[in-house]
Amino acid sequence: MFTGIIECAGAIVQSRQTAGGRRLCVRVGPIAHESKLGDSVCVSGVCLTVAHLSDDRLEFDVIRETLDKTTLGQKRPGDRVNLERSLRVGDRLDGHFVQGHVDGTAEVDRVLASPREHVVFLRPQSHLVPYIIPKGSITVDGVSLTIAEVAASAFSIALIPTTLERTTLGDLRAGQRVNLESDIIARTIVHSLNQLADTPQGIAGSALRSVPRVAGSGVASGLVPDAHSPSPSQGERTRIPCSTTLTLDSLQKAGFL
Repeated sequence: MFTGIIECAGAIVQSRQTAGGRRLCVRVGPIAHESKLGDSVCVSGVCLTVAHLSDDRLEFDVIRETLDKTTLGQKRPGDRVNLERSLRVGDRLDGHFVQGHVDGTAEVDRVLASPREHVVFLRPQSHLVPYIIPKGSITVDGVSLTIAEVAASAFSIALIPTTLERTTLGDLRAGQRVNLESDIIARTIVHSLNQLADTPQGIAGSALRSVPRVAGSGVASGLVPDAHSPSPSQGERTRIPCSTTLTLDSLQKAGFL
């Protein structure tokens, strides 16, 4: 688990092919002396395990699936990467919860840089769009950021001087790709609602009607009493009028809002 607050930027020293993928050697600077074999390090958004260490360098094995889903397969010697060691119990959480499990990538559409602001516009892969929420959290190449604006198939991030100075995001140019990890809370909510919406009659469908109701606990049981019906006793089953579509009203009746 990470926070998306980058400790330092490192550089790829070597990327060589192995039987299972690639072995990355990264110059990590100040975090090298506190690292050990088996440690988890977030490398530009990807959680990797330290496989070898020497001096100011750490080596990581990257499997084929990770190479296919992230930008690490395109990294070459000299390329900079963002680095963060795993969160320890009791540490301050200054960013947001980051797993280091990249959901996909985005292409840099354009960069607006001026003395007043530095805004990057990104076009994510289509399957990531439902998780991108205005003013929500997102991880871009390992950096915890707040989404500035969202369009139909794109979103923007505004970078402060500290982020530009301490991470690789200030180097982004149109056409480059970055790793994205959506906010775990947003992702879990969307996944849960999609599963509920797949029931025969929607989020408050017939599958919920036969669930035993605990008295006074419509939210816990997934049932909402009819306004004109007496409250059922514990264990009693009830049939209720339910919405057949995913609407704000159906979410409220099902206890999600």
